[in-house]
Amino acid sequence: MTRLFVDSLTVIDFSYLDSDRGVVGESWIVDIELAGDLDDQGMVFDFGNVKKQIKQLIDTEVDHRLLVPVLASGYTSKNVNGELIIDFPLNAGGKILHQSPSDAVLLVESETVSAERIARDLEGSIKTVLPTNVTDVVVALRVEKIDGAYYHYTHGLQKHSGQCQRIAHGHRSRIEISIDGRRNPELEAQWATLLKDSYIATSSHIVDEFSVDNIAHTRLSYTAQQGDFSIGLPSERVFTIPVESTIENIASHISELVAADNHCNVLIKAFEGVKKGAFGQAGLTETD
Repeated sequence: MTRLFVDSLTVIDFSYLDSDRGVVGESWIVDIELAGDLDDQGMVFDFGNVKKQIKQLIDTEVDHRLLVPVLASGYTSKNVNGELIIDFPLNAGGKILHQSPSDAVLLVESETVSAERIARDLEGSIKTVLPTNVTDVVVALRVEKIDGAYYHYTHGLQKHSGQCQRIAHGHRSRIEISIDGRRNPELEAQWATLLKDSYIATSSHIVDEFSVDNIAHTRLSYTAQQGDFSIGLPSERVFTIPVESTIENIASHISELVAADNHCNVLIKAFEGVKKGAFGQAGLTETD
């Protein structure tokens, strides 16, 4: 038996529901191994097909979806005309309420969402599309190694033509803040704490304020190309910006806030998941 591997085949950016943390944005790097007998080309499986066929399957199954552990205590849902309506209680009180087209959600048969569980589910799905000479599949899901500050956030982009329009998908992201040309780890840590497990909301998407268990909640809603979307969650988890919550606008907004607070030149390097993102700058003079 021969084994082949592809490291960093893709990155899946998604969000999941957690009874303690609420809605959590995440980014997992995907590594894969295939084992089996050599075919008539002398291959276990063509690398080109790994990158196309298997990557597409993984992206379709997990990427830019909301993962929901259906065995979590108190979870309920119903499907109405292709719309999935979710009620997910939180241990500290309050709840996550989510409604979207059903294909924006992946229901996971477990109490919690873990990399190990999703990897095993993906292995089963991948095996169904492989030729018979491939006898084993191993999927490993890992997070990016980050030495500095990072945070998990969720958002939705109403105007996006692709999967980013889904109201609950997210990322695990680094943030770098430079003040007058010098990195400031203290500010980076402050902002990572502020945005920890946050929902970064576009102000125009906020449609309602309500209370659950005497906890203030915020509801966001919009209609996009794929259908109607809404999410309600504890207000303390919502960080609102005045424009569409693209990474470009997030970086720009944070830079403006930091510049105003510190009366300085600010450069923000905000990541959207792994190895991609945008710069934001504020407070710079014309000569800069």
